[in-house]
Amino acid sequence: MRNIYAIAIFILFGVNFNSHSQSNGFEVIKNLELIDLIYMNLDKYYVDEPKTGEISKAAIDAMLHELDPYTVYYHESNIEDYRLMTTGQYGGIGALIRKTGDHVIIAEPYENMPAQKAGLKAGDKIISIDGKSMKNVDSEVVSNALKGAKGSTFMLEFERPNQGVRTIEVSRDEIKVPDVPYSGMVDEKGKVGYIKLSSFTQTASRNVKSAFEDLSKDGMEKLILDLRGNGGGLLMESINIVNFFVPQNEEIVKTKGRILDENRTYKTQNAPLDIDIPVVVLVDEFSASASEIVSGSLQDLDRGVIIGNTTFGKGLVQRTIDLKYGAKMKLTIAKYYTPSGRCVQKLDYYHKNDGKVDEVPDSLIKIFHTKNGREVIDGRGIEPDIKIEEENLSRFTAVLTAENIIFDFATQFAQQNEEIASAEEFFVGDKIYKEFKNYVLKQDFEYKTATQERLENVLEVAKREGYEEKIDGEFEALEKVVKASKKDDLDLFEDQIKEILANEIVSRYYYQEGRVLNAFNDDKPLKKAIEILNNESEYKAILTP
Repeated sequence: MRNIYAIAIFILFGVNFNSHSQSNGFEVIKNLELIDLIYMNLDKYYVDEPKTGEISKAAIDAMLHELDPYTVYYHESNIEDYRLMTTGQYGGIGALIRKTGDHVIIAEPYENMPAQKAGLKAGDKIISIDGKSMKNVDSEVVSNALKGAKGSTFMLEFERPNQGVRTIEVSRDEIKVPDVPYSGMVDEKGKVGYIKLSSFTQTASRNVKSAFEDLSKDGMEKLILDLRGNGGGLLMESINIVNFFVPQNEEIVKTKGRILDENRTYKTQNAPLDIDIPVVVLVDEFSASASEIVSGSLQDLDRGVIIGNTTFGKGLVQRTIDLKYGAKMKLTIAKYYTPSGRCVQKLDYYHKNDGKVDEVPDSLIKIFHTKNGREVIDGRGIEPDIKIEEENLSRFTAVLTAENIIFDFATQFAQQNEEIASAEEFFVGDKIYKEFKNYVLKQDFEYKTATQERLENVLEVAKREGYEEKIDGEFEALEKVVKASKKDDLDLFEDQIKEILANEIVSRYYYQEGRVLNAFNDDKPLKKAIEILNNESEYKAILTP
């Protein structure tokens, strides 16, 4: 067994001493030999038979954890996860799942996919798969058991709330998570088109192009591209999408790495779809990577107005390397730079402080300029041209969500109501909200307001400094004001709760597309985008310094 692991690591990293200094080469050899010796002694002397496969994976994961969260190892058993990330496809049943209590539940089946066709609904608790109990099992294990080759079948035992336990046979299929879950017109005049892009898989640009062409046939004159919540994906897909709106041979992004071969310039390769149509891009703090390439390059080229919240700030590029035995490795190989020359990377993974990753300091933030001379900055993601702060969830609303109280009420509501209004028209009125309030007050859960927690921290400091007696009365009075009250908070945060509850209920009837349509009702960034697009002078003024 000796030297097997060292050889494997040599192969894994493709060690090439010609490209290293002699001292660095010695460090590599020394550390590989130490790893080899540790494995040898574990195999030879450890009290129990070591699970070498699990140990190896844990060692590799821990090693890569020291770099950045995007450099990861895919064991052959996790290749379906890699396939989902790059293609949006996998073999399975087509449903989101979630761990709650001792079991994993169906959180949301995809419309017209095996889970939904088999009759599974949100809230169904997975009891066993092919006779194997799924109690106290991680959601990852359940997910792997649900996945498999197209056409394969399995027996699923599940429990539906208030309706008992059932067993059904489910056939797996090839699942394609849609890159564009919704597109359509969003203004009264039918001139503003909307495309929601949720990921940048291999089919992203193709699907955006198809949606764009369909909307154009319907009379679209202005476009909203929604990248909120889009965590990115394939670099070339982002370039292809920008290409729809800018001329051929336009520089979109540069990559720069430690290896000279990774220093590349990417330009648009194709004829555009429309270089004149007004464009607004919606972003938020979860828009990352390829989403930031699209929004950042359109901003740098003054080709579109960016609206929403500052994006995530991921300016790193990854490449996938095929390893032996069916495994793969995703490796950060470069940083990317938008047309103005800025890199949006916000966290400095290379200079960690006691394991903590800090943001690029303000002193190192630089100003760059768009094609028209507008100022933009690096190191902070993409700052929108019009910033719209989304309302923060209250602690109480967050608890209702995290404890599945909103989810469970929606499940119960769907069992008691065969149909509701259309996704666009449905809202939670006073009657439904009264039922929800009564439901919440019967639930057993505790929480503290953020203000209450901070007040308790102040009291602890006051005790240590000897002020407890002086502020005792004042503290009690303040505590009564900020102490958590379910009844009071149900009234205080009614509007916020109604919005989330309505969206959850709609998903039971109209699935993912329904969620998108229902969210339009309270979508401030979307409404602002329509307003800007319908005001030609304001749109042009934003893009002109």
